[in-house]
Amino acid sequence: MNGSLAEFRLGEGRVSGALGLLFAGLALGGALCFRYPAMLTMPETGAFYAAHLGLFRGLLHALLALGFALAATSVVLSRSKRAGLAGVAVAVAAALLGGIQARVGSTEGRAVFAGLDYFLLELLALTLVFIPLERMFARIPTQRVLRDEWWLDMKHFFLAHVGIQILSFLSYFPAKAFFGWAVSASLQTKVAAQPFWIQVAEIILVVDLFSYWTHRAFHTVPALWRFHAVHHSPEHMDWLAGSRSHLVDTLANRAAGYIPIFILGFAPGPFLVWVSLISFQAVFIHANVRWTFPGLRWILATPEFHHWHHAKDAEGIDKNFAVLCPIWDTLFGTAHLPGHWPKALGVVGETLPKTYLGQQAWPFRRSNG
Repeated sequence: MNGSLAEFRLGEGRVSGALGLLFAGLALGGALCFRYPAMLTMPETGAFYAAHLGLFRGLLHALLALGFALAATSVVLSRSKRAGLAGVAVAVAAALLGGIQARVGSTEGRAVFAGLDYFLLELLALTLVFIPLERMFARIPTQRVLRDEWWLDMKHFFLAHVGIQILSFLSYFPAKAFFGWAVSASLQTKVAAQPFWIQVAEIILVVDLFSYWTHRAFHTVPALWRFHAVHHSPEHMDWLAGSRSHLVDTLANRAAGYIPIFILGFAPGPFLVWVSLISFQAVFIHANVRWTFPGLRWILATPEFHHWHHAKDAEGIDKNFAVLCPIWDTLFGTAHLPGHWPKALGVVGETLPKTYLGQQAWPFRRSNG
């Protein structure tokens, strides 16, 4: 589908076509994960899937049925049959792989894996949450769901999730290689023995402080900015736009955030709470929603706070670096919340490529003109 299509209107078959293709694609991915778990799923989730196999089979069945029904509806209603026919074809492919009766493959020999299950589950959850929110509470109501460059950002989203094994290893390695000397077993024991929510608060504050200075460095050091400019290149913000990032930028920020966690040794429970919170927050602050949260805007980063970080407006340049805690921007003089939204978003004075590979290569070019 083309991101330049007019916004969907009920009765034209476009909504059913898009949803049908989405749900059928999720069903196909789910069937593949059932058949080839050693290759396509994360090892940490295997026991959970086994314990809730009926639930996941039911979810796969619902996605397959919805995908086929909506795609078939689109074929009947829409002048353009492309999305509907594609959805039907993908649903049939999922059924041929076994559908809800898909055989669960062996998990042996999983030295290398792709996190397809992680991508599928997060895509399903985020689309079910954020697309309705952005339709009901849009800051820019005229912005389309399938806006220009949505497919480019979906590629960023897909590759970041499916490549989670490699990204996780590369993020963990610098902390272990360069800061192993700073690890103290006695300190880690004391940190992990603290009350649960004290640890959560500490993780949020200390990781966001490390992330703040890493983020600020990517704005102030010209060589680093070339990588970070990829993340700032979207001129339209929504839940998917935050996925756009250069691999160097992604790895540096994840590695910096992991350093204090590696040194301090927080307990697994608080760590998982932080992972869940930051995963949601990174999507939420880019969303096309108009909420300003007057009582929280100086305590927790909001879409209003972060949209100013992406602003082309002169007053917003190099402001609001925190992902979670605006207190760091307040303390270090980079906070900016003027009470109105920025007029334009994107990179000032630069035109970046509109392809995934082009954006990954762009920082290495001698001239960006």
